[in-house]
Amino acid sequence: MVYALALLGNLLLASAALSAPSGRFAARLERRREGRQSQPINRLELPATNSTGTRNVEYSSNWAGAVYDSAAGTYKAVTATFVVPTPKAASGSSSGAASAWVGIDGDTCGNAILQTGVDFTVTNGAVSYDAWYEWYPDYAYDFSGIPIAAGNSITITVTASSTKAGTAVIKNNTTGKTVTKSLTSTAALCEQNAEWIVEDFEEGSSLVPFANFGTVTFTNALATTSSGSTVGPKGATPIDIQQNGKTLTSVSTTSTSVTV
Repeated sequence: MVYALALLGNLLLASAALSAPSGRFAARLERRREGRQSQPINRLELPATNSTGTRNVEYSSNWAGAVYDSAAGTYKAVTATFVVPTPKAASGSSSGAASAWVGIDGDTCGNAILQTGVDFTVTNGAVSYDAWYEWYPDYAYDFSGIPIAAGNSITITVTASSTKAGTAVIKNNTTGKTVTKSLTSTAALCEQNAEWIVEDFEEGSSLVPFANFGTVTFTNALATTSSGSTVGPKGATPIDIQQNGKTLTSVSTTSTSVTV
């Protein structure tokens, strides 16, 4: 009987060890429980600057990248490819995070956003990556089955099949893994914004410390319109992040790329 009880105890301990999430995975779960969430753009009322020589750069506290604003019903899909960076902690902090994503709406249409991308996080020197999808105002959810590492080439795509249904796809071009999520929402898209963004996202109700990620360049950046034509980001509005009076990013665009 004593042996049987001891064996049962060992089995229970082993089961608990197997079911307990690892430290990094547990941290990711805690982040989701706390409500990791992208937000519509928070534009700053600052004078626009013509740093590109061709058009004005605007400012936000949470988005950096390029955004189109067109008539409702214009944009049906957005895609781009980028190389995963190695983040460093935010200045004056032991941690930092940021997220590279593509999306439909969230600028001049703020009631819904269909988006997908990759978070990159550093905590006390430990770096982690999360592939996710989101239909704002719901929270973000992690994809499973697609490990991501620094230097991987990642293609991210969102497609709206209607104003209340769509898909999010992430492909790791380096490993060949692809994940897809079909989404529906009661929050209707306007389909009037298309964007390529690096975001300082929220956990709980506060922005995370914005990581020093070097440079993220979205290549093969295209938005598909309701007519079936495609447009690159050259004509989109460039947006830089400014916090506490300091500009943290420097955005530039070409006909097929956005560099943050």
